[in-house]
Amino acid sequence: MEPPKEQQNTPEKSISDAPATISSAFPPSGCCTNCGGPTISEAPPPLASFPEMSPPPNYRPIRAPAINLPHNSQAIILSPVPNAEQVPVVSPPYHFQSPVKRIHSPDDIRRFHESASCKNFLGFVVSLSESIRGFKISDPCHISPTVAAIVSILETLLQWIDEIPPAQQSARYGNVSFRSWHERLRERGESLILEFLPEEFKESVIEIVPYFFDSFGNSSRIDYGTGHETNFAAWLYCLARMGIVKEEDYHGLVARVFVKYLELMRKLQMVYCLEPAGSHGVWGLDDYHFLPFIFGSSQLIDHKYMKPKSIHNDDILENFSSEYMYLSCIAFVKKVKKGLFAEHSPLLDDISGVPNWKKVNSGLLKMYRVEVLEKVPIMQHFLFGWLIKWEE
Repeated sequence: MEPPKEQQNTPEKSISDAPATISSAFPPSGCCTNCGGPTISEAPPPLASFPEMSPPPNYRPIRAPAINLPHNSQAIILSPVPNAEQVPVVSPPYHFQSPVKRIHSPDDIRRFHESASCKNFLGFVVSLSESIRGFKISDPCHISPTVAAIVSILETLLQWIDEIPPAQQSARYGNVSFRSWHERLRERGESLILEFLPEEFKESVIEIVPYFFDSFGNSSRIDYGTGHETNFAAWLYCLARMGIVKEEDYHGLVARVFVKYLELMRKLQMVYCLEPAGSHGVWGLDDYHFLPFIFGSSQLIDHKYMKPKSIHNDDILENFSSEYMYLSCIAFVKKVKKGLFAEHSPLLDDISGVPNWKKVNSGLLKMYRVEVLEKVPIMQHFLFGWLIKWEE
């Protein structure tokens, strides 16, 4: 049946409501050498109409349906939207232990996702997202001594970048001075954390410091990606498990701590030219980050003027990117990538056609679970100890 004419040129499809007919078939030749998964999409199904200009291959004009979803889009579409969960606080006796890697196969991923640890960690991310809903970054929020201490630590790490300038080298990516920065992190990071830990939790450093060290990229590969970002969220989750940060701190964790973390990571990326770790390339949401898109879309839910399509307005990006993380991410992408936005960031372009921010936020939460927490190449580096348990 032919769709109504008013829907042919300006359809509004969301990540969560994308049609179940989206093709996930790929030619056998386009396979990833690491995971065996497809890397090249087949030609998309024809639409009823297009603008007069013929688009180049694998490119969809702005306002086309969200067909540039990852190849396992069906898993995203059909999965339920994650719910916020209260973090269970541990009680003595404490059994802190050095965390280890447990995920090595898709079976391990499935076991992890069926566990209470995974559901609660994802629920914590949703709670952080909800805490910032409708707030600008500059809006007043509760700032506990712990939140202030974490912000101070991140400012110290920012200062180290100025003290360790990039080395002169011909390689475009992977400046070796990042290893010097990371070495200083490992030398001094534990003492920085011990400064704000309550006395009863001093011994927790054996478990929580490895998450912290893995939050800022890999010093051997000189890269950074969503797995490292997830480690930072896991570090905050461990603090919540110990009751060091409480629910009233969540707004501050996003608006002060995570915003400062994002500033730090962008500076590390630019100064030391970090490689993107596990990037989907043009078909990914972003080369390095995922969580700021979740938190940023939550900020904009029910905004009176700004809609998802507002990301194409340069005046809005210039005037409001300092207040809204999602707009900040878009502005940063446009700064570091050249060419048409719809060509270098087709997924973000597709999302701009979603009718409202609530649908964007729920779709991104589903996508985070499938595209980050269910990916063996990413989660094989994730650590499990006593605070984040591996359930046999």
